[in-house]
Amino acid sequence: MTVAVDGNPKTIQEIARVAFDREQVEMSQAAWDRIQASRQIIDDILSENKRVYGINTGFGKFAEVAISIENTRKLQTNLVLSHAVAVGEVFSEAEVRAAMFLRANALAKGMSGVRPEVVQTLCSLLNKNIVPYVPQKGSVGASGDLAPLSHISLVLLGKGHAFYEGELLPGQDALDRAGIPQLQLEAKEGLALTNGVQMTAGVLALAIHMGYRLARAADIIASLTGQALQVVRDAYDPWITSLRPHAGAQAVAENLRALLEGSRLTTTSGEIRVQDPYVLRCIPQVHGAVRQALDHVTSVVQVESGSATDNPLALPDGRVVSGGNFHGQPLAVAGDYLGLALCSFGNMSERRMARMMDHHKSGLPAFLTEHGGLNSGFMIMQYTAASLASECKSLAHPASVDTIPTSADQEDHVSMSTTAARKAREIANNVSYILAIEYLGACQALEFRGPELLSKAGQAAYELLRSRVPALYEDREMHGDIEEARGLIASGALEKSVRSVIEQLL
Repeated sequence: MTVAVDGNPKTIQEIARVAFDREQVEMSQAAWDRIQASRQIIDDILSENKRVYGINTGFGKFAEVAISIENTRKLQTNLVLSHAVAVGEVFSEAEVRAAMFLRANALAKGMSGVRPEVVQTLCSLLNKNIVPYVPQKGSVGASGDLAPLSHISLVLLGKGHAFYEGELLPGQDALDRAGIPQLQLEAKEGLALTNGVQMTAGVLALAIHMGYRLARAADIIASLTGQALQVVRDAYDPWITSLRPHAGAQAVAENLRALLEGSRLTTTSGEIRVQDPYVLRCIPQVHGAVRQALDHVTSVVQVESGSATDNPLALPDGRVVSGGNFHGQPLAVAGDYLGLALCSFGNMSERRMARMMDHHKSGLPAFLTEHGGLNSGFMIMQYTAASLASECKSLAHPASVDTIPTSADQEDHVSMSTTAARKAREIANNVSYILAIEYLGACQALEFRGPELLSKAGQAAYELLRSRVPALYEDREMHGDIEEARGLIASGALEKSVRSVIEQLL
C-alpha cells in the first residue's frame, strides 16, 4: 500500500502509517501537473523581472531588498543554511517523517511555485527512510517552523545530517547511499520548503494518535479499577448520559457498560454504598470531555494537512499573493487544548490508584500487599503517578498565549505552536505511564477480589498483563513492570486484547 501525496487532507491514521510504519508515499499525476503549472507562474515572474517577495527579494525585514536574477539560487540556499539553527535533543524518527510527509503534501497542493522534483525528493527520502537530524527547539511557529524545516531541507541539498539504516551520516553521504540525487534549489523553493508549520502538525498528529489510544486504554483500566473497588454501575445507565447528551460521555458510558458486562464484582446503589466518589462515578463525563477535545484537535490537524501554508502563494489565476497561512496559531491553540485535556486522564487515574492504596477506602490490604511493613507493596507506585500528574499540570500552561516579536518587529506576533505540540506530546507520554501504574495496581487489587469474577473484557485485560508481569507477593524491582504495562497501552495491545472479546469498543 502507498499513501498519496496529492494536496488533499490526510487522516491521523494515514499520517501515523507513514510516520511509524514507514508506509511508502507516492505523488499523484494530478498533483504533479498542478505543481508544474504553479512553477510556470514563478518562471514567468522571473522572465518579466517583476519584484515579488521571496522570489527576488530578501526575507522578513529584508523584504524590501531586491535580489538580482543571478543570485536567486544563492538566495534560496542561503535561506536554508541561515535558518537551520535549532538546538537541543532531536525529534523522533516518526515525528520527522510525519513533518516531511505533511510538507510534501502541502507543496503538492500546487500553490507554492516549486518544481515537481522538490516534492519528489521529499517523497524519496521518506521511501528510502532517510530521516534528517532535526533539533527540537528554535521555532516560534509564526513564519512557519523555519528552523526545524530548514534542518530537513539541508539534507535535500546534501548538507546537514540524517539517519540512514540506523547510522547518523552527513547529508550527502545519506543521499549517496540511498541513490537520491542532490537538489539544487531554484527561485522560491527554499522559502516554500521552510514556510509552514508542518513540524508542529507532525508532532501534534502523533500526539493525537497516542491520545486516542490512551482514551480507550483509560476506559479499560478504569473498568478494572472499578471492579477492584466494587463500583456502583448505576452511574453508567444510558438514561443518565441521554439527559446530558454530550457525545463523548455517551461513548464512554457505552464502553463501560460493555467492559463491565458479566462482572460479579460490580454493585448497585445501596448494596454496599449509595454512590461512588467522582473518579468512578464521573468517568463518562470526564473521559468523554477528553475524547471530544481529541476530536476537535483532529479536525484542526486534518484541515492543516490539506492546506497551502507558505508565503507568497502562486494562485491558479496567475497572481502571486502574500498572506499569513504560515502562522501557527490554529495549531498552537489546538496543541494547548489537547495537552490540558489529556491531563484529566492522568488526574483521574492517579486518584483511582490512590483510592486502591488506602485500605480504609478500598477494603483491600494497605498498599496492595499482604505483609505490609516488611513490604511496601505499591506505595511508591502512587508517588510516581502523583509526580507525573503534577508535571502534566505544569506542562499544561498554554504556549499559545505567549508571543515575542521577531525579525525587527516585522513578525510582531508569533504562535509558539511547536512548543504547544511538544508539551502535548510530553503530557501524553506522562499519562501513558500513569495509566500503566493504575493498570498494574488494578490487577494486583484483583488478586484479592478474585480475577475469576471479572467481566470477560476484564479477564482479557488482566490475563494480558499477567502474561508479562506476575502478581506481587513480596517487594521486587518494579520499574520494568511499569515499562511492560506502558508498552501494552502505547502499542495498542491492551485495546486489541479487549476487542477480541467486545468488538464494539469505541
